[in-house]
Amino acid sequence: MSIIKPIPLETLNQEKFEYRLNLARDLLVPDELFFQITAHAPGYAEALFDAMYQSHALGEVDHTLKEIIRVRLTQFSKDTYFSKLRSKKAKDLGLTEEKIKAGCGNFSNDNQFTPAEKWALNYASLMYSDPKMVNANFYDQGKKLYSEANIIELGAFIAFHYGMQMFMRTLKMLPLDNSTQ
Repeated sequence: MSIIKPIPLETLNQEKFEYRLNLARDLLVPDELFFQITAHAPGYAEALFDAMYQSHALGEVDHTLKEIIRVRLTQFSKDTYFSKLRSKKAKDLGLTEEKIKAGCGNFSNDNQFTPAEKWALNYASLMYSDPKMVNANFYDQGKKLYSEANIIELGAFIAFHYGMQMFMRTLKMLPLDNSTQ
């Protein structure tokens, strides 16, 4: 159980949270527990979810790649909450656990990943394992594969989701049973 006591769903301000809860139920990342915990600070709960949803479900970068990166980041953060959640949208687009596992492993020699996907997965790794390697040369390589807008999208996504994972880890959150695989 989380260090912060969850607020019962039925007591949440429906005007503020109903739309966002429905988006979360459709995506499954995060689950309802995220709202039950973060709603202790309602304005922050709204802003955090909106940023999480925008960065994960929207944008120009492929959602399945973002989902693999999101799960890969849980290896660095050691987060038990987000590591067990899987995007329904990514599953519907054909993402399998096998491909997630491959993206979380030695992806650099795996032919199922394009050079652009390998660069993005490496970006996620280097930001936390060897940030000095994320330099002008690294970005120049990325610009051959992605637009600058895509690179910004990926970088913001990586930073935001890793940060949220670290936060949830400190709260000792576990996903609700119905949101895991």
